[in-house]
Amino acid sequence: MKGRTGGLPPVIAAAWGLGERAARGPKRGLSPERIVAAAVKVAVSEGLGAVSMGRVAAELGASTMSLYRYLSSKDELLVLMVDAAFGAPETATPAEGWRAGLSRWARAHREVLRRHPWVLSVPISGPPLTPHQVAWLEWGLASLSDTGLAEEEKLSVMILLSGFVRNEATLNASITEALRAAGSNEEELATGYGRMLDGLTATGRFPALRRMIAAGVFAGSGRPDDDFEFGLERVLDGIDSLVRERGES
Repeated sequence: MKGRTGGLPPVIAAAWGLGERAARGPKRGLSPERIVAAAVKVAVSEGLGAVSMGRVAAELGASTMSLYRYLSSKDELLVLMVDAAFGAPETATPAEGWRAGLSRWARAHREVLRRHPWVLSVPISGPPLTPHQVAWLEWGLASLSDTGLAEEEKLSVMILLSGFVRNEATLNASITEALRAAGSNEEELATGYGRMLDGLTATGRFPALRRMIAAGVFAGSGRPDDDFEFGLERVLDGIDSLVRERGES
């Protein structure tokens, strides 16, 4: 067992079931899984800022110190919370082709971040190592199996695609939070922005923006989904160009 866990942080080894940390003192019915589930519940209902060892202990009806028999720090808890939020992914289906597979991957990834926007506030401290996140990476890489891309290019594709999804989700979560705080909605934001921009650009200094305003770009709602799909297709177009290039070489 030691050979398999050598060099792994204890929380990663425990997540993979490679070396269960010995709990000190009576267990009192707690487990890492129960602690993580309670922490996720707090994050969903109150935001990531509310998550602390003390707050999670209160959610479980336990003492704060009892949590430290299973996790050594809040940082360890956050690692396991993110993995739990992503959950077990779907798998690649060779018959659907790489583009459909990556589209499905990107939309599923985005849905996780929509359900758990608090994940976006957890700092990324390194590449995926926890079971579910490694499985998500495997899903994406498997979708690229028959593309002819080099292995390092497949990884670069997944970094590009995950970065696009995360950036879009971060922007959308920030806007959603601002709208909630202002008691507004997306349509009011778009139309209000359009009106203000119309007044600020009336001098004619910004003809490109004037054409956009005249076209009614800021008059409707529902742009987050439209913008995501547009961006996703353009990213996939770029990957398609690379796949075709490799196929011709």
